[in-house]
Amino acid sequence: MSTSAGSAAARTRPQLGSAADVQTDIPQPGTIKINVEGAFIVDDDSSQSEFEDADEFEYVHDTNDIRLPNHTAVVSHIAVDIGGSLAKLVYFTREPQSKELGGRLNFVKFETDKIDDCIQFMHRLQLKHQHLNGSKPSELRVMATGGGAYKYYEKIKESLQVEVLREDEMECLIIGLDFFITEIPSEVFTYNDASPYTENIMRYSPARADIYPYLLVNIGSGVSMVKVSGPRTFARIGGTSLGGGTLWGLLSLLTGARTFDEMLAMAEKGDNSEVDMLVGDIYGTDYGKIGLKSSTIASSFGKVFRMKREAERAAEDGGGLANGDGEQAEGANAEGIRGGVGDGRMFKPEDVSRSLLYAVSNNIGQIAYLQSEKHNLEHIYFGGSFIRGHRQTINTLSYAINFWSKGEKQAYFLRHEGYLGAVGAFLKRQPRNWGRRNSFEEN
Repeated sequence: MSTSAGSAAARTRPQLGSAADVQTDIPQPGTIKINVEGAFIVDDDSSQSEFEDADEFEYVHDTNDIRLPNHTAVVSHIAVDIGGSLAKLVYFTREPQSKELGGRLNFVKFETDKIDDCIQFMHRLQLKHQHLNGSKPSELRVMATGGGAYKYYEKIKESLQVEVLREDEMECLIIGLDFFITEIPSEVFTYNDASPYTENIMRYSPARADIYPYLLVNIGSGVSMVKVSGPRTFARIGGTSLGGGTLWGLLSLLTGARTFDEMLAMAEKGDNSEVDMLVGDIYGTDYGKIGLKSSTIASSFGKVFRMKREAERAAEDGGGLANGDGEQAEGANAEGIRGGVGDGRMFKPEDVSRSLLYAVSNNIGQIAYLQSEKHNLEHIYFGGSFIRGHRQTINTLSYAINFWSKGEKQAYFLRHEGYLGAVGAFLKRQPRNWGRRNSFEEN
């Protein structure tokens, strides 16, 4: 991996903060300490695969690594958060080819259905660790969290012949989020698409120590909402089963998309007003008395039944389809909405994707607001792999919190939102008094 661009970025981007902002060592398991002084997010595309034959693995290497310019010691563990849909892996690599000191935290994810690829990838990391450091393969430890830490425990342990330490999922989420909020500059941001100035749509929040209490809304396959009152002091106060798995499952039935990223890409191109019933469809204009714009969704998928019935009546009044189109219509019905008018092709997959994305996101946003109101929480952090830095999702969640709270509560997002649990597991066994907050306690 190239480090010169990252080093240059550190010198030219004052918004990343000074060494005083991220100023101390993180003691790791054993005698290893990770030095996070001057840590920053690498914004270039210099991240590369660890292995020349990495194409045989089905995974995504997120390019926003975290550069640790002052760390040189060996790190003898990796961390994995295995959820119902995705397995997220965090590991540290040195940069021996660079003249600069330090290394970086790497972030990769696999579909959980491809867990064998994930384990094989960890095995390659194990061999590379042995080659670089002259250590035994068994010296590399795996910190695992999420439901898959239990489901795949024996599989990982037997495949790698290493110690696998299973960590509590909720605790790891909180540790990971606390770390990002307090230690990494330019990690947490707010989003306001209503801003008249483009450059103000996304604003970074400075790393800070005074963060409690807050609400974490973790959106994975399902949604968990956690009230955090202090370091490792938290309680799950609610959630919903309508999360990322819902969107993924329904869109896999309704469209031809095969991956979650394909679904998000389709949603980006869609027009939900072709599917949803809006306030303007009912009133013909805004409903200003109660603060509803004409573009506000009154009913998700509210136009589908009426438009489908109208198309069916038109076909009946016209004597049905002619010119041998009956067989095509039958085939289209079998395909459902995949083809993209009364025979199931009336609604474009892109429009359906956008509508369903809004439906799920709006539901999560409103429930999050209600929980924050009930528990008197002003700051709401959204995490989980459902978000994936997707502008429409972020804007919908942010708008929901701002609308329902009348601007009194703030929605926050993270650049590594899908890796809270994995980073928390990576940092889990810390002695006390590390980091700027000095808040983590030894087990």
